Amino acid sequence: MEVTTMASEKITAIVESVKTMTVLELKELVDTICEEFGVSAVAAAAPAAAGAAAAPAEEEKTEFDVILKDVGANKMQVIKTVKELTGASLMEAKKLVETPDAKLKEQASKADAEEMQKKLEEVGAKVELK
Repeated sequence: MEVTTMASEKITAIVESVKTMTVLELKELVDTICEEFGVSAVAAAAPAAAGAAAAPAEEEKTEFDVILKDVGANKMQVIKTVKELTGASLMEAKKLVETPDAKLKEQASKADAEEMQKKLEEVGAKVELK
């Protein structure tokens, strides 16, 4: 039992010592250990880093640009819907509808962007969320 207790005390002392070191001292410690035992910290850390890099999934996008891709056959209804959704004047809405790939709204929340897309597609327009 004494051997286990003694090893635990040694490890605890080392850990406590490491906690007080600066970054430069830690780097020097790692370099010294690598040199002393003929190992590479990079080689040991590579598999762990590869696993960590693969772990985080792509963050879900929360803001979208609403882009009018195609007006469709019902141009007047699309203009009215764009006017209603953007708060633009009738002339501004007409200009937006006639502009290729017009950005109707920038950085809209997911719910707002999907609602705009739904309303515009109901009147025959094609919308893209980016």
